[in-house]
Amino acid sequence: MKSKITLKSIRLSYVMILIILLHIFGCSKPNPDTFADKMNGYWEIEKVTLSDGTKKEYNFNQSIDFFEIKDSIGIRKKVQPKLDGSFIISKDVETFTLKIEGEQLKIYYKTTLTNWVEIIELVEENNMVIKNEAGNVYFYKRYQKIQL
Repeated sequence: MKSKITLKSIRLSYVMILIILLHIFGCSKPNPDTFADKMNGYWEIEKVTLSDGTKKEYNFNQSIDFFEIKDSIGIRKKVQPKLDGSFIISKDVETFTLKIEGEQLKIYYKTTLTNWVEIIELVEENNMVIKNEAGNVYFYKRYQKIQL
């Protein structure tokens, strides 16, 4: 019986170590250093979670966001996709600076009228999550051309 108890305790130890390792590596936060390179391109809002918890789904977007970043300096433009694959480009351009503060990547916008900050919570190949100062969370998906 003593060997069964020892064998059980060894198995339990292995299981506990495995759980601890999975927790450590599985719960790690995304690295904001990798976000900027993935942000370039066209993005459309998929859904928004407002600060009060209200959720809004976007099945179709008349305008999408274009991001272009070089050396932590970027621009954001609103564009409207056309059926032929081209875009109607807004003349309005928002310039911004990216800064890592703590474990967060922040976008600092500055216009002649106002300044504001957004937090990039996640950027993957085809998904991006941005939180604004009001606490609204925008879930983006990479824009795909309209297929006819």
